[in-house]
Amino acid sequence: MITSKQFNKEIDLIIANAIREDVGEGDHSSLACIPQNAAGSAHLLVKDNGIIAGVAFAKQVFEFVDPSLVVDVKIKDGSQVKHGDVCFIVSGSSQSILKAERLVLNAMQRMSAIATKTGEFVKLLEGFSTKILDTRKTTPGIRALEKWAVTIGGGENHRFALYDMIMLKDNHIDFCGGVVTAIETTKQYLKNNNLALKIIVEARDFDEIKQILSTTGVYRILIDNFNFEDTKKAVALIGDRCLTESSGGITLETIAAYAACGVDYISSGALTHSVHNMDLSLKAI
Repeated sequence: MITSKQFNKEIDLIIANAIREDVGEGDHSSLACIPQNAAGSAHLLVKDNGIIAGVAFAKQVFEFVDPSLVVDVKIKDGSQVKHGDVCFIVSGSSQSILKAERLVLNAMQRMSAIATKTGEFVKLLEGFSTKILDTRKTTPGIRALEKWAVTIGGGENHRFALYDMIMLKDNHIDFCGGVVTAIETTKQYLKNNNLALKIIVEARDFDEIKQILSTTGVYRILIDNFNFEDTKKAVALIGDRCLTESSGGITLETIAAYAACGVDYISSGALTHSVHNMDLSLKAI
């Protein structure tokens, strides 16, 4: 999996690129009408209900824009919030606060939406040992933020990208000439390149599951687009030989039924690609 050092680098890159994109040669609106030495405060106002996410990220943005800004956190990431709550107060240079405002809001609104949706899935899994996973179906350029939000909401991260885990899906298997060939070739590749990456293999039917089980070294089998009854049979067939994961259009309405089949993980792209931003605003006080 991705290391904390790699993750922190991703966050730094997101902040630097977002400020470059938004501010460019300067925030001329603020420069034109606000004195350089003007100081003030603003609070992050919640205008919705759900799980707040991105407070820690907002602190990093303010630090990047102006290290002299002071952030007084009132509500931490992962907390349930309601309309009217104040998450933090930021004080210092008025120009600096305005320079950071849009990035903070854009990120927190999306992160909070993802955390809230993840929390809904997590709640439905109470009583089961099954864990909810995200996917790579994220917004290009801000994957680290979206996966961070999933963990804030109580979910777990799947692989971060193509480099930190092997995942042999249908196209890999078909291009390679079969599931066993794909697995054995992958294990040799890892050995040749001195890589210690976990291997997940997608199975489209029971025949592929049996072929996967005839090999060794597979960390998890992805039981893709199976119905409830076949998922139960697949879990029983796999037993304790490796971990199991269900995926394929699993929703809030069906997740509990899949968890009841005994899978270890359920992955859902909907955690990150189908959310409605939480309504937040940063207001001068």
